[in-house]
Amino acid sequence: MNKKSFYSNKKVLVTGGSGMIGRQLVALLVDEGANVTVASLDDPKLAPTGVSFVQADLRELAKCLRVCRGKDIVFHLAGVKGSPALTAKQPASFFVPTIMFNTNMMEAARRRGVSRYLYTSTVGVYAPAEIFREDDVWKTFPSENDRFAGWAKRMGELQAESYKIEYGWDKISIVRPANVYGPYDNFDPRTAMVIPSLISRALAGENPLTVWGDGSTIRDFIYSKDVARGMMIAVEKGINVPINLGSGSGVTIKQLVETIVKFLPEGPVPIVWDKSKPQGDKRRLMDMTRAKKLLGFKPIVSLEQGIGETVAWYVKNKDLLNKRYNVFYESISHYRDL
Repeated sequence: MNKKSFYSNKKVLVTGGSGMIGRQLVALLVDEGANVTVASLDDPKLAPTGVSFVQADLRELAKCLRVCRGKDIVFHLAGVKGSPALTAKQPASFFVPTIMFNTNMMEAARRRGVSRYLYTSTVGVYAPAEIFREDDVWKTFPSENDRFAGWAKRMGELQAESYKIEYGWDKISIVRPANVYGPYDNFDPRTAMVIPSLISRALAGENPLTVWGDGSTIRDFIYSKDVARGMMIAVEKGINVPINLGSGSGVTIKQLVETIVKFLPEGPVPIVWDKSKPQGDKRRLMDMTRAKKLLGFKPIVSLEQGIGETVAWYVKNKDLLNKRYNVFYESISHYRDL
């Protein structure tokens, strides 16, 4: 007889559950027998199957209280994601909504008596370093490139700590994912991160594919399904210290780009390295010691498998590009009662 899952029959809320990590998490939770509700600003037509869906602006406390009612567990994944260039141009679009929905969701969950809570932080809370170790965060400041989003996410981590001190709520898990990629990512080249941007540009016919730098920089990438697994383990174990979720090994940008072009349906395209352009820090990796020790976690999806699945998904789903909610193209009038 199979052991009953921790999540079986639990009433679980996933904010941002129609997004890249959220969809993977929702699918895993449903497989474990959870009763899942998704809260998102996306069109209900884009909701994952087999779950309840609420379209809600989670910057408003009243909406957060509504979606948290009766829930056992909350996974808070809703966030604002965009390229470093976009952060520099539109910092308020990162900072303000992030502060608002992070603060209101955690407070609503506390008021509703939610048992366990997952707060999704970010690699952006770290200062520039070759290796990111969890306990180093509060000794430094976020990178200048990440200071708005980084500080906003840090405030959520402090909020969780304050609840543990004042209310004794010690079942708030905090994860800091590395550079996450996968299906349902933001593939708009004007706002996307490196992997989806390269995929969309290459499939749009850019030939040769021009990439900044010389390809030698090393970054830590992790597939969305692996992040979802790590989140579920952290919540089940009731871990209440921040945990990195990454590969811990990293790949060069050259390896990354060569992997992407290998999976293009029309075959590889030539790559041009623009060495006149900046390429960032030489090496940025997550220390995975805590994740291995406390969660028994390590990624199981290789870069080749993950990139292959992501490219294949994008080829079949380009039509979703303009249907998902994008904070950078919405006027303030969008934030009506939902």
